[in-house]
Amino acid sequence: MVNPSSSQDQGRKATPRWRKPLLLAGLARLDLAPFRPRLLDALEGYSRERLWSDIGAGLTVGIVALPLAMAFAIASGVKPEAGLFTAIIAGFLISALGGASVQIGGPAGAFIVIVYGIVQRYGLANLLISTVLAGGILFAMGLFRLGVLVRYIPVSIVIGFTNGIAVLIALSQVKDLLGLQPASMPADFVGQIRTIWAYREQFNPYAFGLGLVTVLGLIVWPRLFSPDGVVPRALHSTRGFRVAARMPGPMMVLITMGALTALLELPVATIGSKFGGIPQSLPSLVWPDFSWEGVRQLFMPTITIALLGGIESLLCARVADNLADFKRHDPNQELMAQGIANMVTPFFGGIPATGTIARTVTNVRAGATSPVAGIVHALVLLLVVLVAAPLASHVPLAVLSGILLFIAWNMGEWHEFIKLRQYHYTYRTILVGTFVLTVVFDLTVAVEVGLVLACVFFIYRMSTLFRIVPLPPNSEEEPLPPVPAGVAVYRLYGALFFGAVGKVEDLIDQLPAGARVVVLEARRLISVDTSGLDALVQLQRSLSRHDVHLVLCEVNEQPMSLLRRTHRDDTLGQDNLVKSLPEALARALTLLERPVITRVS
Repeated sequence: MVNPSSSQDQGRKATPRWRKPLLLAGLARLDLAPFRPRLLDALEGYSRERLWSDIGAGLTVGIVALPLAMAFAIASGVKPEAGLFTAIIAGFLISALGGASVQIGGPAGAFIVIVYGIVQRYGLANLLISTVLAGGILFAMGLFRLGVLVRYIPVSIVIGFTNGIAVLIALSQVKDLLGLQPASMPADFVGQIRTIWAYREQFNPYAFGLGLVTVLGLIVWPRLFSPDGVVPRALHSTRGFRVAARMPGPMMVLITMGALTALLELPVATIGSKFGGIPQSLPSLVWPDFSWEGVRQLFMPTITIALLGGIESLLCARVADNLADFKRHDPNQELMAQGIANMVTPFFGGIPATGTIARTVTNVRAGATSPVAGIVHALVLLLVVLVAAPLASHVPLAVLSGILLFIAWNMGEWHEFIKLRQYHYTYRTILVGTFVLTVVFDLTVAVEVGLVLACVFFIYRMSTLFRIVPLPPNSEEEPLPPVPAGVAVYRLYGALFFGAVGKVEDLIDQLPAGARVVVLEARRLISVDTSGLDALVQLQRSLSRHDVHLVLCEVNEQPMSLLRRTHRDDTLGQDNLVKSLPEALARALTLLERPVITRVS
């Protein structure tokens, strides 16, 4: 008796493959990255000791993130709650779904200049749309295993735009540091300087004093509690010293300066006076106005957010890997988590998010062992918003500007400018060029020009490594067969690609008089592209017009594979492609025996 189900199975197996949907068949062939958050691996064998350690680290990072989230949002031209909601939602999603063990996500200083420029030029609604689109790009990059490509961006470009962003962050805080209140603040470098100069008469010494004390406090505070600090060693074992030592500097100045402003009723702008405070509630779902025309003009801002978010998140994950003995991060999973976070957060009024180096380093040093610490950090911020949001109304904007000035100084790698003389002029050109373009124009232009310069210099450098050298005289170290008269032998070194074909084209003018056969030994030729192969074919044709033959020997696997795939081995002649130099010289003797054809011009 035939089993109906088995016959149906056989029928399904016999279904022709061409009847399957083309899209599904195409996706099946793609090597997509698996979606597996690091949290799943971290929870295997998770102990109570690790839980308490992660809770302690999460509390510490949550306290550190509170003033930074508000400061980043205000500096970006949005309300402070947008930064808090981003730190809560994006911080939770990046930790829960990311590919790193201890990375903390949220609003970042690197985004300040970008977000402020988008808000000024396109409006807040378009910023939210651009962030969602950038999140989709980040997710696709991770899904298609493109996380490794971010590592190909030269370090000179990263240092250049990082230092440029630090300068722009510092410049954007001068307004609040001096207590100026212009009607609007331009996004460009020159416009900001003009505005600050135009409103210089509004200088507020109280605001300047608060900002200056904030910067000094952030510098001095860690040194007070270091082993060699000014606090007597006898007090190091007291409870008060241990509690104060654990208090992050930004939170300390936020509390003390906010209390001082409220008690003395200083005439300075605060979060409450400018934004009306922070809502003591959960964020509500927001649906931004969407139009195709708006999306078309957001192409470059979207690419900028995606590019910067990917670079910052993977750089941060790499820093975290080097700080402690954690499992190496998965760049593709991290990009997918960053994408999800940036696609979800804008619908709750958030701004772009990425990995944050300062908070991640704090998380590691506080004893974090898994992504649970990042989840706790997000819950701590949520609790603060629900319980203590009204207290933020008393925070002076000058204090937040002082915090950001301190962050901008620590963010920049200023020592790299001092070491520039040690590097090649190509490195100096890319770094300084990217830095200047970031400050004067914008990050998108700087990265584009920096990548173009890096490619041009790389092509030039690679072209100099390709050489065509005459066969050296015979020596004991390298015995060579005798070269017959009328034969010129050259060795090829390096990679023959489009940037080096000029050297092949010039070879015909360098041949010795009476040469009738040219032998190219390609043992040290590591690769050839189609332009290089075409140059060899053109050389063979040019030589044949002068009754000179071309023989190649010891061709490596990659060049030979390209010759065969393009059928250029037939063009050059199968007999003229030999395995060794002695065989090439023997082939040359055969060619020398052929009569010379006199061409009549």
